[in-house]
Order: sequence, then C-alpha cells, then structure tokens
Amino acid sequence: MARFRQPKRSFFSLVILVLIGVFVGWKLALYSVSDELNGITDEQDVYPLNLSLFWETYEILEDGYVDVLALDEEQQLYGSIKGMVDALDDPFTVFMTPSETNDFRHSLEGEYVGIGAELTIKNGDLVVIAPLKGSPAEEAGLLPADVVYLIDGNLVAEMTLFESITSIRGEEGTTVILTVLREDEKEPVELEIERAQVDVPSVEVTYYGDDEELVHIVISQFNDDTEVEFEEVVQEILLKDIEGVMLDVRYNGGGYLDVAVDILSDFIEGKDKAVITKQRDEANNEIFYTNASSRLADLPVVVLINEGSASASEILAGAIQDYERGILIGETTFGKGSVQVVDVLDDGSSLRYTIAKWHTPLDRSIDDVGIDPDIVVEYTKENRENDEDPQLDAAIEYLQEL
Repeated sequence: MARFRQPKRSFFSLVILVLIGVFVGWKLALYSVSDELNGITDEQDVYPLNLSLFWETYEILEDGYVDVLALDEEQQLYGSIKGMVDALDDPFTVFMTPSETNDFRHSLEGEYVGIGAELTIKNGDLVVIAPLKGSPAEEAGLLPADVVYLIDGNLVAEMTLFESITSIRGEEGTTVILTVLREDEKEPVELEIERAQVDVPSVEVTYYGDDEELVHIVISQFNDDTEVEFEEVVQEILLKDIEGVMLDVRYNGGGYLDVAVDILSDFIEGKDKAVITKQRDEANNEIFYTNASSRLADLPVVVLINEGSASASEILAGAIQDYERGILIGETTFGKGSVQVVDVLDDGSSLRYTIAKWHTPLDRSIDDVGIDPDIVVEYTKENRENDEDPQLDAAIEYLQEL
C-alpha cells in the first residue's frame, strides 16, 4: 500500500490559509492603470504611478516632524508597504514584517505563543473563525463568529489592524481581556485569556460503538504534521473492522491545499478532480487531482462541518459532497474560496497574497457563501453549556442506521 510521506515543502508553497492571529492586508501593484478600468480614451496618455509623492511626503517629515526620535525609517517603509497592500481590501492578502513572518511560519508548523485563535476581517469587523483545539482561547470560551469589540478595554474600531494584532499577542503567561459580541447574547461577553505556548494538535481519533466499529477522526489543521499523523490513523483503521468514518473538520480554519487533497484521496476511488484553482490569467488555471491512494474509499463517510470550517476544510468537504461520497452534517461553513501564496522578501519580511479562487470539482464557488450541510444540525448555547454534541450524535446515528 502506498504511504503518505511528509512533504519537504518550501515556505512559499501553494497554500490555502487563514492566518493564525489577526493579519489583514493588501497586494503591492505599481503598474499603469488600464484604459478599460478608468475610461481613458485611446487619445489619452497612460501615466505610470507617480512615486514622487511618496518621496515628497518622506522629505517633509524628515525635515519638519516635531519628534525626530519617532522617525524610524524601517517602520516608515513597512508602514508604507502595508498601506499599499491594504488598498486591495482583501483580508487574506497581507504584508508581514520579519517578526510577523516568523510568527506565521511557526503557526504553520503547529505551535506558537498566543491565545490560539484564528481571526479575520469580515464586513469591517474583527471576527473569530475558530479557537484552536486545546488553546487558551478555547478554554476561555471564545467561539466562532464572535466579533472582537474591545481589547483590554480599547475599542478595536479605533485601532489600526497592526495595533489590534500586537494588543492580542504578547508574552507567555500574560493575559489579555477580549470583549466580544455574540449573536445569542444580549450583552457583550468579556473573556480573560492567558497567552501560552500553543501546541496545536493536528489529528485525533476516537472509536464508537459496541465493537468500536465507528471511527471519529478530528482534523484540527492541515499543516506540516497532518499527513504523518493521518497516516498513522489510517494504518490503525486498516487493522480494525471499521464500518463507518466520521471526519470532523469543525473549527478547522485550513492550511495547505495539497495536504487536504492528499487526505481526500483516501476517500475517493481512483484519480479524480479534487479542486480547481482559477487565476487572473486563465492559462494558469489548474486542476488538482486525488492520488488514487483510496484506502478508505469503500467505507461510509460523514463529514462534520460548522462555521469554523474554512478554506482547506471546505475543499475536502466540497469534494465529498460533489461526488456524493458521503454526507455533510452540521452547519454552513465559513466560505473562504481563495488561494494564497507567500513570497519571502530580502529582509525576511514577506508578502502573502491571493493568486486564485478555488472551485469544487463540480465548479462551485463557495467564496463568501460557504458550503451547506446535507443534514442541518445546530449546536446551541445550551448544548455548549451542557457539554453536549448533537452533531456528533447525529453522525453516529446516521452511520449506525446504514
């Protein structure tokens, strides 16, 4: 049997990413503006971007700004680049300084210091995608779809994005107080969270049934460790008399595209479309195929999803649904249908930018709309307070009735 191997992947490999932390930004573009976009006639000249404005502003500040100690050239440069990237209004395109790049690298390797939550900007709000499993954020009660309103009593709306990032992050052992707005709460919810070294679990397995005939596989991220850990689970499953699989990607904010495709391959017979990526130049569009490992292709499958399932999780769930390979139980997913790459720059800073939109095998775009489950099962406040999991219960019942 073919085995998975851990890929030797460069940092700027093709990725589907929801950044751990709070990073939002833009793409730098210094090209002339096109005639079509601006209604310029053929008789009019098209001028390149006038960068003299940048240098004029820089010189004015250098010559006349009152606090000469505040004139940090490096920070001015980074701020300028962030501003240009921000103009794209794309929450998944961002310039990162060397220190932010280092934090981001560690997050993909499965560990970092922080509160352990994945956040993004949605409709102008700082929104929680998902708390990471076993993280301080999860233990403190932070939930998907929470809107971060205050950070240590300071209004997020009055902060720049970088200020909100640095306010939430901090040294291990220190605390941050987040005040969040929650749909089912009339008043804001205040959470005190202690920052810690977060070791993010990737794959966990539990067996259900009198004879342990049902397996519940929780995939928390699609990162560098996931393939190796999933391979161990598959080898364990193949030694048992398993009658059904519950693949749980709830609160999974994403990760590497190719890892999601490799895991999907074990549930799909043969080589078939896994995901379609569509770029600005159609000649660069690409189809990713399953690898025909197909070791679990004959087992009934339920995929558990919720509003915290994003990007790579949605690739897997969308393909399972398109091929009617199994059913999806839970709630509508987050709706991140874009692809990012990371380019590391000369000084160790980096640019993470959107290069494509992805579609499911049947050419469905899920961007901003998410994937609807085949069977809707809500997870309520009462379920949470009583430590109940009606979605998992529904998956077990479904498989037992087959």
